[in-house]
Amino acid sequence: MRPLSLPPLLSLPSLLLLVSSLAACSTAGPARAPAAAELVGTWQVDLRPTPDAPPYLQAFVVTGVQGKRFSGSFYGTPISQSQINTDWGAVRIAFVTGDGSGEYHHSAVLSGNRLEGLTHSVGRDFLAYWSATR
Repeated sequence: MRPLSLPPLLSLPSLLLLVSSLAACSTAGPARAPAAAELVGTWQVDLRPTPDAPPYLQAFVVTGVQGKRFSGSFYGTPISQSQINTDWGAVRIAFVTGDGSGEYHHSAVLSGNRLEGLTHSVGRDFLAYWSATR
């Protein structure tokens, strides 16, 4: 068996330096956990029924974050059964509101300064996409 011979540019010390440099570049510290407190404030929710419909804006107000829960209102209705999940590198939320037709189950993900969400109403038989900005 012939010994491994490296070209002059890739001598063993150069190769070791290159490998350790690449390893240092690829080693990132732990990702910053998303801050659920970023939800606090007033959001303008666009509830248009189709992409080509004119905007239909309503308020989503988050008044506080308490651990894995938050408080506020959506479409003028108090939020109940709220949940926050930050385990997957983003702030994800779910909550319930209601009116005379029944409960509305909402979920959303915070992406930068934008929320992208869904609302499901069993009583009114629909699933709606919505987005919100500050």
